[in-house]
Amino acid sequence: MGYYCIPTRETFPSPIFQQKCPSLNCDDLLSNAAEKKSIEEVLAGAELAPAQCLWTTEASGSVQLRMDELCPEQPITVYQMFTNSVQKYGKLTALASKRGNKWEKVTFSEYYHLSRMAAKGFLKLGLEQFHSVAILGFNSAEWFIAAVGTVFAGGIMAGIYTTNSPDACLYVAKDSRANIIVVENQKQLDKILQVKDKLPHLKAIVQYSGSLKEKLPNFYSWEEFMGLGLEVSDQELDEIISSQKANQCCALIYTSGTTGSPKGVMLSHDNITWTAHHASRAGDMQPAEIRQESLVSYLPLSHIAAQIYDLWTGIQWGEQVSFAQPDALKGSLVDTLREVTPTAHMGVPRVWEKIMEKIKEGISRCGYMKRKLVTWAMSVSLEANQRLTKDEEKSFLFTLADSLVLQKLRAELGISNCVKFFSGAAPIGNETLQFFLGLNIRLYEAYGMSESSGPHFMSGPKAYRFSSCGKVVPGCRYKLVNVDADGIGEVCFWGRNVFMGFLNLEDKTKEALDEDGWLRSGDLGKVDEDGFLYITGRIKELIITAGGENIAPLSIEDAVKQELPIISNAMLIGDKRKFLSMLLTLKCTINPETTEPTDILSLGAVEFCQRHGSQSTKVSDIIGGKDKIVYQSIEEGIERVNSKATSNAQRIQKWTIIGKDFSIVGGELGPTMKLRRPVVLQMYHGEIESFYRE
Repeated sequence: MGYYCIPTRETFPSPIFQQKCPSLNCDDLLSNAAEKKSIEEVLAGAELAPAQCLWTTEASGSVQLRMDELCPEQPITVYQMFTNSVQKYGKLTALASKRGNKWEKVTFSEYYHLSRMAAKGFLKLGLEQFHSVAILGFNSAEWFIAAVGTVFAGGIMAGIYTTNSPDACLYVAKDSRANIIVVENQKQLDKILQVKDKLPHLKAIVQYSGSLKEKLPNFYSWEEFMGLGLEVSDQELDEIISSQKANQCCALIYTSGTTGSPKGVMLSHDNITWTAHHASRAGDMQPAEIRQESLVSYLPLSHIAAQIYDLWTGIQWGEQVSFAQPDALKGSLVDTLREVTPTAHMGVPRVWEKIMEKIKEGISRCGYMKRKLVTWAMSVSLEANQRLTKDEEKSFLFTLADSLVLQKLRAELGISNCVKFFSGAAPIGNETLQFFLGLNIRLYEAYGMSESSGPHFMSGPKAYRFSSCGKVVPGCRYKLVNVDADGIGEVCFWGRNVFMGFLNLEDKTKEALDEDGWLRSGDLGKVDEDGFLYITGRIKELIITAGGENIAPLSIEDAVKQELPIISNAMLIGDKRKFLSMLLTLKCTINPETTEPTDILSLGAVEFCQRHGSQSTKVSDIIGGKDKIVYQSIEEGIERVNSKATSNAQRIQKWTIIGKDFSIVGGELGPTMKLRRPVVLQMYHGEIESFYRE
């Protein structure tokens, strides 16, 4: 077993490990006496719930905090974080929502008071301590207020993906013992109405958008709900707030279930408040005293990435959060960006890829001279960004290209004021990174998981290296275990951001944590001499061929997509098989109403066909070997990828084109557009088996 950057046992202070954790040997870790005193002093000043261990699986449980000399800060609750911010940022705009043609704004003081009113409304409806309020809807001020109000009222907030089926909604609401479910509109309400009789703890439903079609028992509009708070005293709420401890659970993040049933990731007040403070600063997000950051909220808030970035960090640093329209990912996001002109923007890789494809389509429609000018400017920017270190001055040519062409392109996208661009939730391909460098945009990758409250490694203006996830967040630790000859091992996490445990799942919690309480990521990575992390694959996705060769699929899949711009998704097959094969999908247009892939090829895909002498304009024109020209072109591209393979076992021997692109609605992609490999294996079992028939 090999290790990198491993703190010795002597570096850990003892308060965390004084008492024995069942099965995790917490008391085996030793401490430094001098450090012990300083940490104990901090702990003495913090009101924490009694805790026997680093983990728990009970909603009402409490945990010891991973405090040491790297992260000795006083633990605080979400309420304490919010009141600190209100004192500093009370008059600043916190939330902005567009109603019709007008932006309605809410200050931090108003946000705080609305959250208290929501908390009192939940108490009036019978919210019990450590039971959940499940929130099912698109990002909005009401979503934020409901989430914060839940925490203030002593409940646990649990987001539900808007793409979930009724049964998937039932799973989350039942597992989290939801007393109240907050829904956006009739569409989401209908899902809950189908399953509400199977929810023994459910007491009320609140709808925050659209008019109520009919008045049902224990069913409230947002206005009615907020009015309920008038019947609960401030004293009653304040007593509940004062009883809250930083090492207790206040939020549940349900994993997207790409490898099985969703798991409820329990996050403590300290997980959220510590991460909102430290991870965001690692990404160079500024406190409002220096400059108020502005961002657009559009990614699913039930996912940790958007929740920590939009909701909790927004409160911590006094950021202005503007809400996109519900059809943001169907095309309206750019309109919102143009209106808001944010200072920072985050996207998942698939969002950045879609933006890239749209820009490419726009460039291809330009006249000859303009197209040449944009291509020249982007090549100058790419070369300069790949060559420059942060201390070097930009050349005159680069400055000219940026001011003449690229600034205008960024303005058209609504990101002319953006100084930080983040990518997270899944690995991003080099082609996308290089494309945006051509626009003079560095995409700063964040790496972490729900179980680490979001980012554990962060890139930013002060910590950037191409295709790296950046450096470990200050105050956090990492180690690589089972390191191979190439320096690649499993990435493991330690820090105040590491979760409490999986709700009601003791075995899964013990699987996730090693005997000393380190969180196993399940990801493979290596770290360079300067501390930059590079993720090379995922252990569960690792293909072990019948010949015993270990192959990480991601790099091969990315190489195919980079070599063949007509390919939208590529999935490598070969676990326990004699050779590798691949499923491919073609780039196509999306139905703006349903977000389903259509049969019509994207403009870029049509251009690929034309360059190779094909007249195809539809996916159905090509699949099944109908377009021999395109098939030959893809075969040649696969061969170019194979020519760079390090061994015969890593060569793609067979491939096929699927008739429809992967999508969220189709089930092949998760809510953050991450490939659900087990689902694809099941859906296309017949096609895969045909590769391996003798």
